[in-house]
Amino acid sequence: MRVAWPLPSVILLLLVVQPAYPQVSRGTVKEGLTVESKILGRSVRYSIYLPFDYETSTRSYPVVYLLHGGGGSDTSWVDLEAGMTADEAISRRDVPPMILVMPDAGTSRYVNSHDNSVRYEEFFLKEFLPVIESRYRVRPGRWQRAIAGFSMGGYSSLVYALKHPEMFTACAAFSAAIYTDEMTIAMTQEQWDVGRGAAFGLGLKGSARITEHYKSYDPLRIAQSADPEKIKRLKLYLDCGDDDFRDEGNVAFHFLLRRLKIPHEFRVRDGGHTLEYWRTGLGEGLRFIGNTFRVPF
Repeated sequence: MRVAWPLPSVILLLLVVQPAYPQVSRGTVKEGLTVESKILGRSVRYSIYLPFDYETSTRSYPVVYLLHGGGGSDTSWVDLEAGMTADEAISRRDVPPMILVMPDAGTSRYVNSHDNSVRYEEFFLKEFLPVIESRYRVRPGRWQRAIAGFSMGGYSSLVYALKHPEMFTACAAFSAAIYTDEMTIAMTQEQWDVGRGAAFGLGLKGSARITEHYKSYDPLRIAQSADPEKIKRLKLYLDCGDDDFRDEGNVAFHFLLRRLKIPHEFRVRDGGHTLEYWRTGLGEGLRFIGNTFRVPF
């Protein structure tokens, strides 16, 4: 005997059976990996996110280098659920499948130190990138390579992108540690020595902090002195909270780019200098980068 189900009952049954959200294919996050560095004289840790189809395909992928903030490590972005964010963005087709690489920079600020005792920038560009992009199926060339970071990592991602626009197609900087000269001079001695001393010179006070070495890693000065046509090839994305103590430097950088007529996106969201702010902002940053990857050149 055939039973005729009332239409409302059928709809109710489908709602119960259907999952609330579409199935998301999950990629793989690997931690505790290392690259041996002759430049630094030691091994450097990194974590990596590989998209869901990496192990079952032979395709190559665009890559985003995610830089952590001060006091963080290669697992900082992992803890901020970067892999899950990428999974969901890929599932929604907001971004193409991509590889995320998260190196450990300690407190180096990702720069070559003032006394050349730590040459992290040199390591990153000459050793780390070539090793990663030979070890994994990464698409070659700047058009499929981007960089992003939060706080110290946001500052450093801008420095790398602005100094080396021939190497990166896009940069997303979250709460970047950008300081005007006035802000740097006004820092307490503890703020300077703990946050910047190893990179730029311990014990420096006031205007003595604005050394030539310091200037060479200042995003404001780099943007002003760079070839504008080369910088305009970069896709720049800035995001800083309205309650963030770093907002002054980010706004100054935004206005400088406007005066220089350098295209960029500037976002101000509700929030401060917090892990939650960066976690919730990554998805939109990856979407911005992903759209850059999709543009034919």
